[in-house]
Amino acid sequence: MKLWHYALIVFLGGCCYGILSTFVKLAYATGFTVPAVTGGQYFFGVVLAWLVVLCTKKKKLSLAQILKLLLSGIPFGLTGVFYYQALQTLNASLAIVFLFQFVWIGALLEWVFHKKKPTKRKFISIALLLIGSILAANILFQERLALSWVGSLWGLLAALTFSVFVFLSSSVEKATPPILKSALIATGGLVTVCTIFPLTFLFDLNVLVGLIPYGLALGIFGVVLPPLLFSIGMPHVGSGLGTILTASELPVVIAMSAFVLAEPISLPQWIEVVIILSGIVSSKIRSGYSNKKSLHTQN
Repeated sequence: MKLWHYALIVFLGGCCYGILSTFVKLAYATGFTVPAVTGGQYFFGVVLAWLVVLCTKKKKLSLAQILKLLLSGIPFGLTGVFYYQALQTLNASLAIVFLFQFVWIGALLEWVFHKKKPTKRKFISIALLLIGSILAANILFQERLALSWVGSLWGLLAALTFSVFVFLSSSVEKATPPILKSALIATGGLVTVCTIFPLTFLFDLNVLVGLIPYGLALGIFGVVLPPLLFSIGMPHVGSGLGTILTASELPVVIAMSAFVLAEPISLPQWIEVVIILSGIVSSKIRSGYSNKKSLHTQN
């Protein structure tokens, strides 16, 4: 596949995350709690992931490889826990602004661990993304902003753990088949979630049956698809470009908030989402192609 194919795959992985907050809000409105929603997402997601693995060609991994991938699932699981806590006190479009801080955190991780100092172009891209996320959430135009400091803290913690997850997706066990890698990372996430929120809903038939629609939706878009898509695309595009591409979740969150949750979204928000994200994503893809051609010429 070409570079833009991998870029599109990572972009779609980000879109999957944009769908989650809507289903979480709907589950909360039905009466489900954070432990039930988070646990349901990871439980059903892991079951689905391993069902897919059973239908594919197996590859034997060493114990060290398995442990690396399971440990990589820790920030994956914590992201769900922290973000869903934030959604209890923040609306979906505001919570995404705090989660969106992963853009600069991801660049910082790449600088520290891969010694890749952000270029001036990347600094500009990050600044535009952050400004765009604030405009898209309509923060500056709200007379009464329902801002919870507790929710804000949970959102920032989610940004930190999500940044670590994206970074690990691009660097840990690149040769492992994506489906198997995704299943092991998801399993690590489930173990993390179970440590914080025991899966007590499994022993209450009424709760379990009611949770199935939400758990399946959250499991598919939050546990199965993102790690799988990131495992395929991230090793090829790198965590730098990958971080920018996962910003695709922002327009999806805004769209879902408007059409499903009926949260008020103004025209300027739509314009900012489309112009800023489209421009930044396309420029980063062109930059990736330019770098690839440069390397090819040198070789």
